[in-house]
Amino acid sequence: MVSPPKIANPAALGLAGFALTTFLLSAKNAGWPVGDAFLGFAFFYGGAAQLLAGMWEFPSGNTFGALAFSSYGAFWLGTGFWAMFVTPKNPNDLAYILFAWMVFTLYMTIEAVRHTALPVKLVFIFLSLTFILLWVGAGFGVPSMIQFGGYAGIITAALAFYASWKAVHDAHPSLPV
Repeated sequence: MVSPPKIANPAALGLAGFALTTFLLSAKNAGWPVGDAFLGFAFFYGGAAQLLAGMWEFPSGNTFGALAFSSYGAFWLGTGFWAMFVTPKNPNDLAYILFAWMVFTLYMTIEAVRHTALPVKLVFIFLSLTFILLWVGAGFGVPSMIQFGGYAGIITAALAFYASWKAVHDAHPSLPV
């Protein structure tokens, strides 16, 4: 019997797409002069590439990775679409969107803390903090919380970049670093 070919760990791609797109939007939320640099990446790297990573997690049997990457890929696609095409925006839209994603992220954080490696645990803990701060900022009209959420998101992105690198490195420990 011929065994199926081994596929690469899709988490490396999913984490990288999440990290880069999160960094760009978080820099904007922190007040850095990046404009809407995140938009294209929301559709293609944070969105499509991460969604693909989620689909590739399904055959590996990784339900957590499949749900996380597919969902956050859809988050980026939806966020990009909302930012570009939903006009005029209801002032409450963002608060409701952030609240829903905060709830999802909190229960995913519980599972990440129970079942994943330390780098992924830290990504989810800081992502939860990011969504909480952004929701408070948008929901209660506290601009400083949006800025703090931006900085928490930058930390989240840095942790996700590290987790992506670790997935690549662990897959090929003989490669020079």
